Amino acid sequence: MRLKTTDIVLSGLFAALTAILAQIAIPLPFTTVPLTMLIFSVALAGMILGFKRGFLSMVIYLLLGAVGMPVFAQMSGGIGILLGPTGGFLLGCPIMAFIVGFVSERYSSKLYVFVAMTLGLVMDYAVGTVMFSIITKVSIYQSILYCVAPFVFVDLIKIILAISIGVTVSKRIRLV
Repeated sequence: MRLKTTDIVLSGLFAALTAILAQIAIPLPFTTVPLTMLIFSVALAGMILGFKRGFLSMVIYLLLGAVGMPVFAQMSGGIGILLGPTGGFLLGCPIMAFIVGFVSERYSSKLYVFVAMTLGLVMDYAVGTVMFSIITKVSIYQSILYCVAPFVFVDLIKIILAISIGVTVSKRIRLV
């Protein structure tokens, strides 16, 4: 895959935007997973940048965090975050951006994009839930109750918000 300067710049800018939006974090008393704007940013990256740039932007974001830059929620960073109980939710971000971008590049239907974002969210939840379950040694069911159930409604609202902003931006600026 050959990258153009534009691909790298746009992906880097969206990685920076993701780092900023990840700081909007609300810690919840019943889970170690904070409520953040990360899902919103991932969905927006896929929709606006397309699958290649959206995926790349999330990989850049993860690499910045892995080397210790404080880009994850609550100004955290380091490989320990990625390998910790909630790291799977971060590792699922490139997958979600890829799915959303792939569909967004091919279909302009808001319904198709919503379905793609929902599928991407399910994939992110799957990676995060399995990793949480393995690391904390709790059942998948307990992991879902702890890490997914409290966030589904809010994440669906973030997806709808990402679609409305993404459609508006995509009409004005054609990046894919």
